[in-house]
Amino acid sequence: MLSHQIELLSPARDADIGIAAIHHGADAVYIGAPAFGARASASNGLRDIERLCREAHRFHSRIFITLNTILRDDELEPARQLAWDVYNAGADVLIVQDMGLLELDLPPIQLHASTQTDIRDPAKAKFLQDVGFSQMVLARELTLAQIRDIHQVLDADRCKLEFFIHGALCVAYSGQCYISHAHTGRSANRGDCSQACRLPYHVTDSQGRFIAHDKHVLSMKDNNQSANLADLIDAGVRSFKIEGRYKDMGYVKNITAHYRKLFDQIIEDRESSTDPERPPLARASSGRTQFFFTPDPNQNFNREFTDYFVQGRKEDIGAFDSPKNPGLPLGEVTDVGPNWVEVQPFEPQVVLHNGDGLCYYDLQKELVGLAINRAEPIGKKGRWRLFPKDAMADFKDLRRGVTVNRNRDMDWVRTLEKRSSERRIGVWLALKDTPHGIALCVTDEDGLAAEASLTLRKEAARDPLQANASVREHLGKLGSTDFALLDLDLQWAQAWFLPASQLNALRREALASLELVRSAHYQRPAPGKALDPPALYPEDTLTYLANVYNDKARDFYARHGVKLIAAAYESHEEEGEVSLMITKHCVRFSMSLCPKQAKGVTGVQGQVRAEPLTLINGKEKLTLRFDCKPCEMHVVGKMKPSVMNQRAREMAEPQAIPMKFYKTRPERAVS
Repeated sequence: MLSHQIELLSPARDADIGIAAIHHGADAVYIGAPAFGARASASNGLRDIERLCREAHRFHSRIFITLNTILRDDELEPARQLAWDVYNAGADVLIVQDMGLLELDLPPIQLHASTQTDIRDPAKAKFLQDVGFSQMVLARELTLAQIRDIHQVLDADRCKLEFFIHGALCVAYSGQCYISHAHTGRSANRGDCSQACRLPYHVTDSQGRFIAHDKHVLSMKDNNQSANLADLIDAGVRSFKIEGRYKDMGYVKNITAHYRKLFDQIIEDRESSTDPERPPLARASSGRTQFFFTPDPNQNFNREFTDYFVQGRKEDIGAFDSPKNPGLPLGEVTDVGPNWVEVQPFEPQVVLHNGDGLCYYDLQKELVGLAINRAEPIGKKGRWRLFPKDAMADFKDLRRGVTVNRNRDMDWVRTLEKRSSERRIGVWLALKDTPHGIALCVTDEDGLAAEASLTLRKEAARDPLQANASVREHLGKLGSTDFALLDLDLQWAQAWFLPASQLNALRREALASLELVRSAHYQRPAPGKALDPPALYPEDTLTYLANVYNDKARDFYARHGVKLIAAAYESHEEEGEVSLMITKHCVRFSMSLCPKQAKGVTGVQGQVRAEPLTLINGKEKLTLRFDCKPCEMHVVGKMKPSVMNQRAREMAEPQAIPMKFYKTRPERAVS
């Protein structure tokens, strides 16, 4: 990808969704392989990956494989083999977290640093560039200024910046959350997060007083950077990533289309730019996409939207009332019957459908779902009588005057189940005379060209105007191909008589030749090169937060100047209380209890301290500690004995491979 190209990167749970993403305008797709992806239940077979690569490469789009978990020593060789397998299947990129992979014999494939590597500062970003990464996924928590600072230390021709622009937000810095493993043994760094951040918690202060009751205080709204795309481009981002490898086909179609339209408009606006600070831009793949629907992010599951920290810290980033989808305001309850509820939409023209999903907040501000079996219009004022799937007794606090939202519109769902887009590569056709007949030259928008010729005895057309029209009609029939006609130039000396069958065959041959040229011309991105001698890591000590889980990863860091290397949390060497999550989100700030907020407030005297708070969910307790200098929050706790004991039992098995980690560099035996 060139430094002026903008890449829209879409997720795919499976190959069919990945193909849909390509046809809805994605420049690249990231997808899980058969193993070692950070979404454990979103894996795919090699045949499906090969099928997706073939389809993507027709448009010169790229396929990224997520090989981004931390690996045990016994998993390194299978991971190495998998890297070769996906490379041979046609994949363009590996997204990785575990630095042990860089010590292996990998295929000549480009490597991208996963967001799990926790890239927040220029020094670490430059190090990752200098060890061979060609692209890096920045932490979601960064501001525009921080992104710009990172961009300025990198070589734009060697390494590009990637940033999440849409989807679910992990409240922790990616790679810096261990709550799931501590409580359940399921490691987020190994693709199996239990999502403790979406649970409700009581929040108490140091004296045991309740600050919040049953609130989802670690649950974030969903990311939406629609309004910040131009600013992110100016800050140095070139790859724009949509979250969602667990999401369905409708989500990927809709959100990809939404951002495709926004980026196309930005690129169009920059076409004639003469500002050196805002140069012209281009798409990172071929073709333009036509949509048969109007994209709308509000139609998909979301917890409402935030642009998080991109424009600075804000108070309304949390989805504290519910981690569910609240949908869009629909109307007001006017009556409730034994097996029905009547709703007056706020907009009389609104139509409800069988199968729609509605919801409302009860008196405890909990979101209650209301699935509709049957919807019937009544009267002339746009009112609807709705027959829910469940018994009316199940709907707590549903009464007259309650506002209901719609979080599933079946008409929208059915629209996206149909063919909803068309992606075509623009071509110019030129028909010209040859000594022995005619030739059709076809040139695509990337400047690639092919030609097909037809040997014939030329016979002047009786009606030149009609002959020209016939030629344009038959050569312009590109409907079932990947191509769209931009222009047709008739370069012959005079109009010849050409049967429709010959014109159609000539067109098919020319386009088939162009497809072969495009396929031969496609080149997978070149892998980056590590500096020699090796670049030094910015620090000489690594704690468990570095996620070093195998001998090769330890060797990697030692080779790059690190002296003390602790084992990953998953190795169970951290038996006491530690930071189980580090996050830029601050519960004190969100509840207006931040000491910085208190400064200057009337009635507040002396120093207000950010004393620890406690999170309580059932028998689980976690401590919130506040590091105010970098403005970060640590969620502190310890590993459950049951998880620790499970690990001990696993290591006692005869086939278990014990892992060795050292606080200091071990001596190597002299041979």
